Amino acid sequence: MVRQSISRIVSGLADAEPGRVVARDDTGTLTAGGLDRASRVLARAYLALGVGRDSLVTVSLPNTLEMVVVCAAVWRCGATPHPVPRGLDADERAELEALARPALVVGVRSASADVPWLPEGWTPPPVGDADPVAPLPDAWATSWKAPASSGSTGRPKVVLAAAPALLDPDLPVTSFLPREQVQLVTGPLTHSAVFTYAFRGLLTGHELVLLPRFDERRVLRAIADHRVTWTMLVPTMMHRLLRLPEAERSAADLSSLETVVHLGAPCAPGLKRRFLDWVGPERVVEVYAGSESNGVLTIRGDEWLEHPGSVGRPTDGTRVAVRSPEGVDLPPGEVGQVWLHREGGPTYRYLGGRSARTADGWDTLGDLGRLDAEGYLVVVDRADDVILRGGVTVHPAEVERVLEAHPAVRSAVAFGVADDDLGQRVEAVVDVAGAAVDPGDVMAWARDRLDDSRRPTSVLVVHEPVRGDAGKTRRRAWAARVTAGTPGEGTSPDAGSGNA
Repeated sequence: MVRQSISRIVSGLADAEPGRVVARDDTGTLTAGGLDRASRVLARAYLALGVGRDSLVTVSLPNTLEMVVVCAAVWRCGATPHPVPRGLDADERAELEALARPALVVGVRSASADVPWLPEGWTPPPVGDADPVAPLPDAWATSWKAPASSGSTGRPKVVLAAAPALLDPDLPVTSFLPREQVQLVTGPLTHSAVFTYAFRGLLTGHELVLLPRFDERRVLRAIADHRVTWTMLVPTMMHRLLRLPEAERSAADLSSLETVVHLGAPCAPGLKRRFLDWVGPERVVEVYAGSESNGVLTIRGDEWLEHPGSVGRPTDGTRVAVRSPEGVDLPPGEVGQVWLHREGGPTYRYLGGRSARTADGWDTLGDLGRLDAEGYLVVVDRADDVILRGGVTVHPAEVERVLEAHPAVRSAVAFGVADDDLGQRVEAVVDVAGAAVDPGDVMAWARDRLDDSRRPTSVLVVHEPVRGDAGKTRRRAWAARVTAGTPGEGTSPDAGSGNA
């Protein structure tokens, strides 16, 4: 294996096929030669601003060609991109900036006046007689990425990858991310998984088709128009695609599509069956992994049909165990905390958090699950999300699956709020995307399908996405909003007319 710096790989792509399109967005296309030249110009400017080897550079940009060029420029400096979601509030941004201590912020204004900031669309000023595209010394960071955690289960933190910015471009990244694909990017590039697969793909010969955000009809058009072969979805996206009229889905040209990877959240078995029936089980791969890269499990659609509900078995040097709170390995069928072990040393370190990794290399993402007799893992929910209602354990994912089966519901979030009698009660928010839906109808739907202990006390109906395009949500924020508004059954507070 011959690993090269990302800088050298970008130049190699340009040397091999300078006119080949490596990325496209709504504004146009970016060739290999264009990426090479533009990233050199930016890297020179970033170095002049104080970016150096192993600096973190906060990047908070939309899905555009600029995002691709900026990250390539950061790697050319020997620095590490620190992608930060654009939807964070000012306090969260400030907290992340204090943890990362970036040398530069690109996109959203830095929280501190001491940190240099460049706005979206910035271009370097002329540099006199110097050649702005002259080669730079080859450099690479000891960490190739530093994504921000979603904050969906606590305070945001930075996940600093242990792997350096070195890669063998002649090898596929993994079995489910082969070389030389046309990759459709529908989620935000500031999200860890989207960032990882998009850039690792680009560096191994992919053409990236960037959508500004997920839109189900645009996804189908893009697959047909650009002959997309590979894309990644989260269950919320799959649900929205399946809500399209059957005539539209039947008419969609998916003939070029070879692989659909889905990850990011538990996928309801009913939803997955319908998706497999539409796309074809042999083209769908589910991946269970985290930003920490501390283990990977996979399962193909046809394999899933034999093990419904599973997220697969370990791959890429991973082992898996399900353990009790006391650390005892549990037998098949019993629910406990999921632990992963991956060959080699630590794959990450946190800035602003403590790793659960043990001295012998076992680590956990905080999920609950169970193994079957053949070693297939079923994820039940996140331990932090579990609701304890009057002594009964309620898994929000189970409640959400029922609510999302309602024909008018685009997505749902369930969570626990404090209750004097029960300790916690179950509440829920559903996004109906502009439909005229009475909360009482949704409650009636839940009553017919959930027992008393798992049924939401009330349902808040909103007309805005309750999950981002990366499939993540913030249960604590929704719980605070519901508690402040004290919505009850039959009420529908005006939550705006957000659209997707």
